[in-house]
Amino acid sequence: MPSAADQISAAIVAAGGAISFNQFMQLALYGDAGFYTTTGQAGRRGGDFITSPEVGPLFGTVIARYLDECWQKLGSPTKFDVVECGAGPGTLARSILAAKPRCLPAINYVAVEVSAAQRALHPKGVESRETMPDHAINGVILANELLDNLPFRLFVFDGAWLEAFVAQTPDGAFVEVLHKPSALPAVLPQTAALGSRVPIQDDACTWVNNALSLIERGSLLLFDYCSDTTAEVAAMPWREWLRTYKDHERGGHYLLAPGSQDITAQVALDQLPAGFNAMAQAQFLQQRGIEELVLEGNAYWEKLSGPPDVAAIKMRSRAVEHGALTDMAGLGGLTCMTWIR
Repeated sequence: MPSAADQISAAIVAAGGAISFNQFMQLALYGDAGFYTTTGQAGRRGGDFITSPEVGPLFGTVIARYLDECWQKLGSPTKFDVVECGAGPGTLARSILAAKPRCLPAINYVAVEVSAAQRALHPKGVESRETMPDHAINGVILANELLDNLPFRLFVFDGAWLEAFVAQTPDGAFVEVLHKPSALPAVLPQTAALGSRVPIQDDACTWVNNALSLIERGSLLLFDYCSDTTAEVAAMPWREWLRTYKDHERGGHYLLAPGSQDITAQVALDQLPAGFNAMAQAQFLQQRGIEELVLEGNAYWEKLSGPPDVAAIKMRSRAVEHGALTDMAGLGGLTCMTWIR
């Protein structure tokens, strides 16, 4: 199979010398030899980065409480759709199902994941799919750190806003070339420091709109690294918002070794469809009783009369997981976004 670099090179030739950064990122992450299509995934062992579900089961236990809340608002139907997008190896699904929410008998759990290798790891009791369902959803569509990985156009300020395309030198290196766009996105600030960069996240906006169009009754629940405005992102050093990861460490430049590393970006909230409620992940978890769950875990541990079993160890670990999930300098500072239908 051709490598991601080979496929990008072919696309550049087919396009007459350069492709948009959006297309480069699509091939690097989701092409036949892309990072997420092949080996890229979250997880402590064999993964490239840690997200909230991999911290431990506590995150999924709180999400299970949210699902109960939504199910009750819908009148406790006998069928309740839960669609998780970017499900990876199914870590969050396992935690939610293991928490045994009251809505569990009604749940129709669909795990959407582009990687066949990761779909093969999904737990029993879920429907694994490569693409979104094509029927109306009555329940919850959720995704954790998905929007930041969706391909985006890249704009650079060089006295005026120009769009970055990717070309290739004779020796095979991928390089940026700047083109004057036919039209400027309205969210771009009028001016910025020389060299400022911003993502234009058309795919993220389209994804949210498509998800909302599927929901007949229920909610869309997303967690991601966000900034309020595109102007805020433009003011950041670009290496802070345009990041790569591999083997739990920051990776190299985003044009290097495509297919071998994750490429991720800060999500600009002013580029997403209106009508959402936003709060810090820490606040979302606190509103749904994460502290109560930690106290429950401590009490369970203290009442042990014999050697700790797996259940006891999980209960004991809730205090540590709480610290990681609510740390405002880390995962707790992610933005939780909800749209209600």
